[in-house]
Amino acid sequence: MHRPYLTTALGAGLLVAALAVQAQGKLKIGFMLPYTGTYAALGTAIENGFRLRVEEAGGKLAGREIEYVKVDDESDPSKATDNINRLLSRDQVDVVVGTVHSGVAMAMAKVVRESKALLIVPNAGADAVTGAMCAPNIFRSSFSNWQPAYAMGQVAAERKHKTAVTITWKYAAGDESVGGFKEAFEKGGGKVVKELTLAFPNVEFQALLTEIAATRPDIVYAFFAGGGAVKFVKDYAGAGLNKSIPLYGPGFLTDGTLDAQGEAAQGMLTTLHYADSLNTPRDNAFRLAYAKTFKLQPDVYAVQGYDAAQLLVAGMTAVKGDITKRDEMIAAMEKTKVDSPRGAFTLGKSHNPVQDIYLRKVEGKENKVIGVAVKALADPGRGCRM
Repeated sequence: MHRPYLTTALGAGLLVAALAVQAQGKLKIGFMLPYTGTYAALGTAIENGFRLRVEEAGGKLAGREIEYVKVDDESDPSKATDNINRLLSRDQVDVVVGTVHSGVAMAMAKVVRESKALLIVPNAGADAVTGAMCAPNIFRSSFSNWQPAYAMGQVAAERKHKTAVTITWKYAAGDESVGGFKEAFEKGGGKVVKELTLAFPNVEFQALLTEIAATRPDIVYAFFAGGGAVKFVKDYAGAGLNKSIPLYGPGFLTDGTLDAQGEAAQGMLTTLHYADSLNTPRDNAFRLAYAKTFKLQPDVYAVQGYDAAQLLVAGMTAVKGDITKRDEMIAAMEKTKVDSPRGAFTLGKSHNPVQDIYLRKVEGKENKVIGVAVKALADPGRGCRM
C-alpha cells in the first residue's frame, strides 16, 4: 500500500542529490607539471595516467564534471610560487596535481598548505613535503626520495660492497636520494667515500667520470632522471666504467629512458616501487588500457598519475562529490587502500605511500623485477607534526 509513496520519495531524494551535485558546478583540477624541458615526458605520462583513471570512472568524479587547467612549471623553482598562486587565486582550482621537480614541489606545498585546496603530488619525492612541511591537505601518490634510495643502500650492503661514490644533480631530490642510500649502506657496513654533484640540469659529466675512475670504488650510486639519466648512463658506459664499477641507482635512472639508453643500460640494477614485469592481473589490465588509449607503454610516472586520481576518487566518492566536506574527504583519502598497478598500498601518517620497493634488472627494454628489496617500506616522515 505504501510502495508508490516510498518509490516517489526515493526518486525525489535521488533527484535532490543529483541537483545538489550539479549546483556545485564542475570540479576544477589544476595540472602543474613540466611540459617542456628535461622532464617533459614525465609530465605528459603523469597527466595521461590521471586522465585514464578519470575516464574509467565515466569521465566524472562522484557525479561532478571536471574542468582541467594546465600550467607548464618548466621545472623552475623560481617561477613556482607565481604559478601555484595563479592556479589557486585566478583559476580557483579545487585540486592541484603536481609536480616532478622537488624544488618546485616544495614551493607549491608552502603555498597550498595555507589554502583550502588539495595538493596531490604525483612524483616529486622531496622528503619535506611529507615531512616538515606536511599538512592535512597534502598527499603524495609516488614516493619520498628516501624510499628507493634507502632500499638500494640496503641491497648494496647485502651484496657485500664496501665502498661507494655517489653522483647527482645538486638539488633537493639528489641530496635526499644520496642521503637515503648512504644511511642504509653505511648502516650495513659500507662507506660512501666521495659525494659528487653538478648543477641542475647540467649534463657535462666527463670530469666527474674521470674522478670516479681515479677513486675506484666498489660501486657508484647515481640519481638522475629524464634526459639527464639518458646521457649519464650512456657516458658512464662510454667511459668503460660499467665494465669494472657497477652502477646502481633508484629506478628513475632507467624508467622511461631505456629506449634511448640502449646497450649502455643492460644489466643495471635499480630499486623502485614499480617494475615492467610485475605480471599481476591489476597491472596487466592497466598496461593494456594505457597502451590502447595513448599508443604508448606506461612507466612509473603514468602509474603515479593514475594513483593520484585513485586517491581523489576515494575522497570524492566518500563525500558524494561535495568537496566542501573537506575534513571528511581527507579522512577518506587517509584511510583508503589504493588498488594500484604497482601493488596495493596504504598511506602513512604523513600521507606518503607505504609500499614495496622492488629490485629490478635491465633486460632489453624492460626493468624486470627480480625480487622485493624491502617490503612495505614507510618513509620516516621526519619533522611531520600533523
